[in-house]
Amino acid sequence: MAHPDQLSRGVQAARLAGEAADWLVEGAALDRRDSSLYHGLAGVVLALHEAHQHFGDDRYGEAVVRGADVLSEQVDDLDDCSLYFGLAGLAVALRALGRDAAADRAISRVRDRFDGQRWNAMFELFTGNAGIGLGALHAGDVDLAVMAVTPYLTTFDRTPGGVNWAVRPSPARSHHIAHGTLGIVYALARVGDAAGREDMIELALAGAADVVSRNEAGPDGFLVPHSDPPHRPDLIERYSYGWCNGPVGDAQVFRLLAEVTADGVWTELGDRCWRTVRESGLPHRIRPGFWDNNARCCGTAGVLALACDRIVERADDFEFANALVDDLTARATVDETGARWSNYEHRAAAPELEPRTGWAMGNAGILRELLRYARLSEGGAHGYAVAWPDQPVTGNAPLAASPAV
Repeated sequence: MAHPDQLSRGVQAARLAGEAADWLVEGAALDRRDSSLYHGLAGVVLALHEAHQHFGDDRYGEAVVRGADVLSEQVDDLDDCSLYFGLAGLAVALRALGRDAAADRAISRVRDRFDGQRWNAMFELFTGNAGIGLGALHAGDVDLAVMAVTPYLTTFDRTPGGVNWAVRPSPARSHHIAHGTLGIVYALARVGDAAGREDMIELALAGAADVVSRNEAGPDGFLVPHSDPPHRPDLIERYSYGWCNGPVGDAQVFRLLAEVTADGVWTELGDRCWRTVRESGLPHRIRPGFWDNNARCCGTAGVLALACDRIVERADDFEFANALVDDLTARATVDETGARWSNYEHRAAAPELEPRTGWAMGNAGILRELLRYARLSEGGAHGYAVAWPDQPVTGNAPLAASPAV
């Protein structure tokens, strides 16, 4: 039985998530300008599907149907093949929504554009092979997933700690999940596990070893720089704490490696990541630029995702998750149109940014995490209506069956 105070918190979080979904529906977020999983319609539709499964509100279900119709129509017009900005992400969304024919078309177009080595100049999770492999696997095409990650087997470089890869056409070697070694590690381990490819898993472990060797937080913590040599140091901070380039995302990779290898060292590393995150001061904005983002990709909602994973898997209490939700609640703008969040860019002349709709920087990513937190607070389901390709599930069944829409 959930504690009454925690139950009340869950009810309040669900209410705020519902208001965030209302803003998406009322704000005509289901437009055709951007179909991507990252900022665009695919991520918004999956968030509204989450809201529909949670609340049973027909407004959300109808919006999902309209959005799925648009995504199905866009498959034949989109050339980008990536997970977060292209066809692989569309395939993930369409498969989850039961639009199998459209998902199959998207996967076929991805396959047709493969040159045997890569799809574009980037070679990582966001826009390159690693993400495409995860998207293909999530959409049910193991063969394409294997094709996508196989080039990593012959393109790595040995390092003092293990191996890494050139992920972009520049000297910088990035280390984390979004654009670096750990994103490739995740894809190799996930696809290797699904396909029974021990060689892929072994290479994933060598990539993870390289990143672990770069830890600068001592034996009890875990903090690795963004990249070496530093990539765009005039714009990118050397150390981050969120999902994309920090210990929150690193911990998600370590969760997967613990699952695949059954080796407790990865669980320990995940605990060290979490200790560093909790001691960093977030979600407080302790200096300009330190913690200006509420969202899923590199903000508070992404930290909440890991906090909830740990409540399920590591029996953590709700203390830090509550602090994150309190911060999201305090920073929300709520009116008759619903709820939304503005991120902050301290270097801009007008630093308060316009609210965004999508998964990465806006409502879609935030409301998914609030709804999961609400269910956990109420003693309910551990997971999501639709799992995400680069976040390990917590071992329970989905929230509900995902019917065709």
